[in-house]
Order: sequence, then structure tokens, then C-alpha cells
Amino acid sequence: MTIYSLYIFDRHCTCVYYQDWHRTKRPRPASSGALLPGVSNAVSGQSDSQAGQRASLTPTGGVVVALGNGELDRMDGPTSMSTLSFDEEAKLVYGVILSLRQMVKKIAVKDDTLSNYRTSTYKLHLYETMTGYKFVILTDPNAESLRFALRQIYTGPFLDYVVRNPLMVMDSKEQGIDNEYFRAAVDRFVRGLSMYN
Repeated sequence: MTIYSLYIFDRHCTCVYYQDWHRTKRPRPASSGALLPGVSNAVSGQSDSQAGQRASLTPTGGVVVALGNGELDRMDGPTSMSTLSFDEEAKLVYGVILSLRQMVKKIAVKDDTLSNYRTSTYKLHLYETMTGYKFVILTDPNAESLRFALRQIYTGPFLDYVVRNPLMVMDSKEQGIDNEYFRAAVDRFVRGLSMYN
């Protein structure tokens, strides 16, 4: 089983963090002005010199999340690009979450919430905090629920390196989660999961 990528959305429906592990097709860089700075150097279109010469983690390898025709498409080499830019991809992921949450609210018998759903090519896992942050991880379709892992990312690295960091602006529409300690802690945690390949 494989873990593809992690998205964190704030309460303004904005992707504030992205990290991937197993993708054959890299998302195209976001168009200028469409992505908050600091979300991910891999998709921002910035070179290392533009990003302030900081060391960044560069995940490699993997499987594409989904294509428009629903088929899995493998490409050779880590430099192949997806047909969607990252900002479009993030909007689609959030749109799926929003639509499914509304559907669950309308057809649920009690206070059911959306925690995951599966397609033929991936499984989306969702954890939403009381403050409106949505942690989304995409995995292999046969993966067990990773809601517990998303909660651990929130209660561990997110609270330690983002919320309790006095230098981070939490409710900003100007900056993503630009914290290398958080990125490294999430990477260590995900690579330590038993289902990580």
C-alpha cells in the first residue's frame, strides 16, 4: 500500500500545505499568484534561489492520483508533469471534500461525518479540526483508514511547529505553512507508518 500526498486546507478553503511521496506525475507549478508562498517548493514554481536558498525536502517516485478518464497513467521519470496545475488540483480536491460533506449531511441519519472515500485509483482520508483546518491524505485504494494518522499529525507536529510557533501567522491569506521543521516531522511520521512503501 502506498501514501500519495497530504494537503492541509485552512478555513478559507485555501491550500496552506502540500507534500507528496509516491507520484509518477508531478503537478505542474501553480500559475503566478494562484498559490500562497510557502505551501510547497515542489509546486510553487520557485527555484531554490527564489525560495531563499533553504534546504527543502523533495519527495520522489510514486503513482498518479487520478486522471480525467479515470485510468491510471504511469510515466517514466520523476520529471513528467500532470495535465493540471497544482492550484487547479488543490481546488478539485477541496471541491470533492466540500461536495461529499454536503451530501453526507443531507442523507445522514445522525451526526455522520465524512472520514474517507474510495475510488478505483485512490482513497481520500479526511480529518477536520474544530478550527476549520482540513487534513487530507490520498493513499492506495486498499489502505485502511488513516484518520488516526491525520489526527496525530495535527496533535503532534502541527501543534508543535505551527500553532505554538510565535513566528507563524495562522489566519493569513498571504502565507502557507512555511516551516521546514514541520515538513521534516510530517515526512518522518508518514515514512514511519506501517503502510508506507
